[in-house]
Amino acid sequence: MKKWRFTGIVAGIGLVGIYLLNASWLAAAPVGRPNILAHRGVHQTFDRTNLKQSDCTAIRMRPPTNPFIENTMASMRASFHLGADQIELDVHPTTDGEFAVFHDWSVECRTNGKGVTRELSMKYLRTLDLGYGYTTDGGRTYPFRGKFVGQMKTLHEVLAEFPDRRFLINIKSNDPAEADQLVKYLKAKGDETGKRIGIVASDRVLDRVGALAPTTKVLSVDRTKACSFGYLAVGWSGYVPESCRHGTIGVPVNLRWAFWGWPNRFLQRMRDADAEVMVAGPLGSTSGDPGITDTVQLDAIPDRYEGSIMTDDIEKVGPAALRRWPRSPAGRSSLAVRLCLKPTDRALGTLSTFRYSVHPLKAAACTTSVICLSIFKSGRTAFHRLS
Repeated sequence: MKKWRFTGIVAGIGLVGIYLLNASWLAAAPVGRPNILAHRGVHQTFDRTNLKQSDCTAIRMRPPTNPFIENTMASMRASFHLGADQIELDVHPTTDGEFAVFHDWSVECRTNGKGVTRELSMKYLRTLDLGYGYTTDGGRTYPFRGKFVGQMKTLHEVLAEFPDRRFLINIKSNDPAEADQLVKYLKAKGDETGKRIGIVASDRVLDRVGALAPTTKVLSVDRTKACSFGYLAVGWSGYVPESCRHGTIGVPVNLRWAFWGWPNRFLQRMRDADAEVMVAGPLGSTSGDPGITDTVQLDAIPDRYEGSIMTDDIEKVGPAALRRWPRSPAGRSSLAVRLCLKPTDRALGTLSTFRYSVHPLKAAACTTSVICLSIFKSGRTAFHRLS
């Protein structure tokens, strides 16, 4: 009897310890607003029932709710206006040294052209009608024919049109050599990867990206899943698996509660591991959309959340997110944190104070220090020495 009582006491203490270790209320809430990632941007949604990878989605189009198609300038402009902070777009190398912004491996499904996208020239791709193949009624009518002729753009044209916006570039190929092509292309155009440009691709391609541009934010579906499953298994201990570090962890919105420490303790652990948190659509969704598509799903996300939210319906989700997490007013800074150092501090490991401000170089925020390091959400940093 005493043995079982002792065992029960030990088990109880262990459970209390696990609870306290993962108690969200014991961790500070994050500062900032979420990053709204528009998967495909504003686009024509389609029926995913029994969808295969090789199926043409243009002929599965639902009745249109907007005049845009994905990967076009007009769609991207509308996406940012509706609330997107970042847009996922697709690219293919062309035979004349460009990168075309287009989703499909070949052009037959959506356009009036023929051929594998990467085996064509940008000159030819510019002649195509990007809305040619879209139909909602099995081919009786084509509501977008003739409206998107000549609107395929290069990656550089997109980045130049939106110089202060963030993009997640989807490399469709599994060839690591394409990483070399893309990184070289971006450098030549003055659009190097960094906080503004992330890359999603296969593990083989991302390994090469990491070797060429190690500071680039990357996203791998397989690694994201491995991180999520790994954390679900061992996160109770406070340990963050190696598969998560410097990567991304995916959180299905309907399973957020299963991620140890959700929300504040979990978010703190991911920040410490340099892992981006990506809240996605519900696991087991009948729609098959990877991102959030219902504004009600936003209610599951805490008010103080600074990770990413992926949506496949920026039309509805974007405005709702903006109402809940307004962007900073014009002229205000996007400062995330200021770290102030005393003259005797010799390393960032002995920080004297932490300050938060929307005025990046306001001396009053660091009156007890001589040097201030301002770290912005964009990744930009600035040192300020007080007189």
